[in-house]
Amino acid sequence: MKSRLVITAAPTGPIASTKDNPALPTQPEEIAEAATRAYEAGAAVVHVHLRDENERPTADLRIAERTIGLIREQSPILIQLSTGVGLDTPFEDREKLVELKPRMATLNPCSMSFGAGEFRNPPAGVRRLAARMQELGVKAELEIYDMGHIAVCLSLFEEGLLAEPLQFSIVMGVKGGMAATVDNLLFAVRQLPEGAVWQAIVIGRPHFELTAVAMALGGNARTGMEDTLYLRRGELAPNNESLVARLAGAARTLEKTIATVQEAELEFAIGTDSR
Repeated sequence: MKSRLVITAAPTGPIASTKDNPALPTQPEEIAEAATRAYEAGAAVVHVHLRDENERPTADLRIAERTIGLIREQSPILIQLSTGVGLDTPFEDREKLVELKPRMATLNPCSMSFGAGEFRNPPAGVRRLAARMQELGVKAELEIYDMGHIAVCLSLFEEGLLAEPLQFSIVMGVKGGMAATVDNLLFAVRQLPEGAVWQAIVIGRPHFELTAVAMALGGNARTGMEDTLYLRRGELAPNNESLVARLAGAARTLEKTIATVQEAELEFAIGTDSR
């Protein structure tokens, strides 16, 4: 069981708005500030969703470039750019984001129902995106919302479109995907190939408890306002760093060592940043 833990901060997401929590960062300057504070609280990775001036999810390359630039100016935190963006953003627009060469980016292997909407990830587009990410040296974060998604990722690996170590995010709590239960987490972890790196992404009320279970099982961990708007029951999170600090405290209680950026680079085998 590994003792070192990589914490990822997901400060924004595609769903919530400042009406849900006024502290949610949505603009490039706010997201960069949240990334910096999360890094100071123990996060080695920031998972970045982009919003326009009206808080709507966007794949606008100018907004993406500004956000990435601001984050890089302020801290060495690893940038993991979401190509999921939002349910209404065409896949062809989403995949262009990797041309900005973030250190990491999401690769969602399958289409699915997502709440009241539809999350479109056409097989040909996914293969094209995986190939382009390899060409650009962008590490794929494989977001798994259901058990069958694992098999699709393994097929992409067999085709030579993914590099080891495979990096899985087991997403639970989205309506249309896996329910957030210990049984589902255990079953998913057992399906992962030997040598895979993984973390749990737990959406909603069981976020903290089930993330702690994942840490105890040897997984990495993610937190932030994309996953939960609350610091504890009935109390809105005042910022993202408070969520990171709470998770880091739980990790230390479990006698986990919080990974640095350099240690996270080794964990994910993404090399050093020359930019």
